[in-house]
Amino acid sequence: MAQSVVINNVTYQNVPKIQSPKQAGGGMAEFVDTSDATLDNGNKMLASYTSYANGVKFTGSIPSKAAQTYTPTTSDQTIAANQYLSGVQTIKGDQNLQPSNIAAGVSIFGVQGALSAATISQDSTTKVLTIS
Repeated sequence: MAQSVVINNVTYQNVPKIQSPKQAGGGMAEFVDTSDATLDNGNKMLASYTSYANGVKFTGSIPSKAAQTYTPTTSDQTIAANQYLSGVQTIKGDQNLQPSNIAAGVSIFGVQGALSAATISQDSTTKVLTIS
């Protein structure tokens, strides 16, 4: 973790960081030992962010996925691996997804239908549909 540092031919052991006065604007510049860092090629950091490890500057490569809503369709929808979910991912539900609304023998999203075959007739005078 900490390194040995030689200043004016004097060796200092286990130095975790060095501070040096800045020329302009005052204050101190810090130089931190990054030899124990585990970052490699930016693959553990969000895209557009930067960091240093072992004296090398890395730019992140993990994409960020904003909030999104998924509505069920006839084919699978996937959220790709290796990305950061920066917003809520919502999979839509439907209160009508009930066994009584699905034909017997049919399964939709794991819900087994219980609706029996129906016959529809129309009364010609009142225009009322009767389902039996």
